[in-house]
Amino acid sequence: MGLQRKEKEGLVADLQEKFKSAKVAILTDFTGLNVDQMTELRRQLRQAGTEYKVVKNTLLRRASENTDLALLADYFDGPNGIALSSEDLVASAKVMTEFREDNPALLIKVGVVEGHVLEAEQIKTLAFLPSREILLGKLLALMQAGPGRLVQVLNSPLQRLMLLLGSVKRAKESSEQ
Repeated sequence: MGLQRKEKEGLVADLQEKFKSAKVAILTDFTGLNVDQMTELRRQLRQAGTEYKVVKNTLLRRASENTDLALLADYFDGPNGIALSSEDLVASAKVMTEFREDNPALLIKVGVVEGHVLEAEQIKTLAFLPSREILLGKLLALMQAGPGRLVQVLNSPLQRLMLLLGSVKRAKESSEQ
């Protein structure tokens, strides 16, 4: 038995709020996955801070209005599952890509990352980026290396001058003896 109108309106409102707060959304076709595989996919995504929902296309269209997901309206056909994350941009793409290696029945259709549409290949590329923490660590290391190198460059002429003066002093001392 289908959902009643009030239940549908509540579901659409709830989805729209999730769509507005999501930094990344990945649209999939889950045809061919069994219940155990779907449960495992949801578990892995949940651990990555991502929610996975299966929604009827008409409700998906209504909920996506006035959100970044409206960009995906042309892809709302057939069975759709949508992964939503308001946390890490890379984690959900990584989980989906790794899960798809073992379960090729999962089809990654398209995604939206902070208002930009990504095709399936771009999502796969996104999955291989290092995590946010690793990227921040690399950035910090680069920022710390810059001032250290500047000090080295500035000290280099002084060091050369000191070496030159030391060799002149030794030359004078050896000539006086």
